[in-house]
Amino acid sequence: MSGHNKWSSIKHKKGAADAKRSASFTKIIRELTVSARMGGGDPKMNPRLRVAVDKAKDVNMPKENIEKAIKKGTGELEGVNYEEMTYEGYGPNGVALMIHVLTDNKNRASAEVRSILSKHGGNLGAAGCVSWMFDKKGVIIIDASATSEDNLMEVAINAGADDVQNSEDVFQIYTSPESFAVVLDHLKSAGITHKYAEVEMVPKNLIKLDEKKIDSVEKLVDVLEENDDIQKVFTNYETE
Repeated sequence: MSGHNKWSSIKHKKGAADAKRSASFTKIIRELTVSARMGGGDPKMNPRLRVAVDKAKDVNMPKENIEKAIKKGTGELEGVNYEEMTYEGYGPNGVALMIHVLTDNKNRASAEVRSILSKHGGNLGAAGCVSWMFDKKGVIIIDASATSEDNLMEVAINAGADDVQNSEDVFQIYTSPESFAVVLDHLKSAGITHKYAEVEMVPKNLIKLDEKKIDSVEKLVDVLEENDDIQKVFTNYETE
């Protein structure tokens, strides 16, 4: 899994700004609703919903808001029907982009993604143009002070994780999408708290960019992530 160390470290260090965007109540509510619609309203039986509920609790979303979003997904309450899509394309300097969207208006979302890309040096591509550059993986980041590497390795690997890596002040655990929730449950049972946990599109290889070139890419990603329809943006670059 060469390169993932630096990639996860970059994501971790971006920190506050990324956390603020991902903490958007609007985006979390949409994820709660869609997760419940796809897998049912019981977090114990629906791993994707369980992760969404944890994220909602992490940002102190009121319990009634969480329950209402889930009930809209299961049909117990009337709600908006969100569609889930992934757009593929390129940013400045040839950086690959995978843009995950949850929207109640596909035409609006498509037009806005296309407009943002064109205004910031990117372009929308055909389905499959960059997805081959990524693997779908569960990514769990643990503060290095939370446990020893040997203990974490034992818990995670025994639970079905693919790999555990040490990067500066954090450990990164990689799992298959199928074993992601199981590994999270085992970590919780072992008293190991995570700082970040998502199923993501992890780049197979990274392209190196200098600081000046990275600025233009990050500006594009920031604008994309400010859009309420856009849940996540995945890229494949690192600092030279």
